[in-house]
Amino acid sequence: MDILETLSKLWNDSGFASFFADGGWKNLVMIGIACVLLYLGIVKKFEPLLLVGIAFGCLLVNVSNFFLDGTSSSEALYHPELWDAFLDHDSEFYHSYGHVMSNGGFLDILYIGVKAGLYPSLIFLGVGAMTDFGPLIARPNSLLLGAAAQMGVFLAYFGAVCLGFTGNQAASIGIIGGADGPTAIFLTTRLAPELLGPIAIAAYSYMALIPMIQPFFMRLLTTEKERKIKMEQSREVSKTEKILFPIIVSIFVILLLPSTAPLVGCLMLGNLWRECGVTARLSDTVQNALMNIVTVFLGISVGATTVASKFLSFETLKIIALGLTAFCFSTVGGLIVGKIMCKLSGGKINPLIGSAGVSAVPMAARVSQIEGQKANPTNFLLMHAMGPNVAGVIGSAIAAGFLLAVYGG
Repeated sequence: MDILETLSKLWNDSGFASFFADGGWKNLVMIGIACVLLYLGIVKKFEPLLLVGIAFGCLLVNVSNFFLDGTSSSEALYHPELWDAFLDHDSEFYHSYGHVMSNGGFLDILYIGVKAGLYPSLIFLGVGAMTDFGPLIARPNSLLLGAAAQMGVFLAYFGAVCLGFTGNQAASIGIIGGADGPTAIFLTTRLAPELLGPIAIAAYSYMALIPMIQPFFMRLLTTEKERKIKMEQSREVSKTEKILFPIIVSIFVILLLPSTAPLVGCLMLGNLWRECGVTARLSDTVQNALMNIVTVFLGISVGATTVASKFLSFETLKIIALGLTAFCFSTVGGLIVGKIMCKLSGGKINPLIGSAGVSAVPMAARVSQIEGQKANPTNFLLMHAMGPNVAGVIGSAIAAGFLLAVYGG
């Protein structure tokens, strides 16, 4: 074999050759999108812990020799055809993790944790260990704000149905409005795994953009007088209350909606480890070491689903638009109920805390604090906003459990 034949073989075997094939431009577009996401995560610090991993997973999957026809080389890190067979009722490999393990690449193996619902549940374990439910226990009416902030979930669901998505797909799109990435991933892997890439990116992108999106609606729907309201300090919550809370919530919510058990159960177990006072080592582990490890695996494997041939479609644009609509209406729902509670309380509740009812902890609560201080520099709404904020975590899990109970079969 002469040098020209060797060079020709190297070129034809390389991923660069596929860029010049029909449809190769899609890979280049996805590489560009991955670079933009890396910029947002690294430079703009938009949810960097997950967005950087998702973006690099997107980069890896679109440079590892993928082709437009949906097949991939044996050297590829992720093989969508394996997962197509995994989801095909008529395939001999339907729900066969063994087939994926035997024939999959590096990212296929990591994605098993997403498909099995392992990573989102473990993320909730860490979130529970990091969350203080004291503000919610002290002010139980915060649950109403957390529930109101799920309005966007169901409005986006109906919008998706009207745009031609199936019920399963519409439910997965709607949950973006909860502003809870792990919940969106958990529900989508069960109802519409083919949409996981765009839904995950939309969910985490809008979570990261909370400081840019929410203030507009907060100023639009509240008066300056309302934004200036100073709230009284909440009562002190006892240790006993904090220990009983995760136990009672687990019993009630899981009995009501058994499909919420993985998310709610892990969330409350993590919180119980935090509050009980005898498991400090476990609480520290799930807050730090375990949370970091799972975040690495979750980000990379979710990014792997953004295969060019599946991601670049008109449906993706519709999902991104519906996700933004869901998130905006969730913010609006919380603010509207916040205004109602303000009136009923005689002006003792600042309606700005209603926008914190979305599940992005603690970012949404911080935005309420910032906007409140702009109106009144002596205003301190952070702890008051944390009540609706942690209620939103529970609310988004319940909303996902409801949709899973309806469409999960």
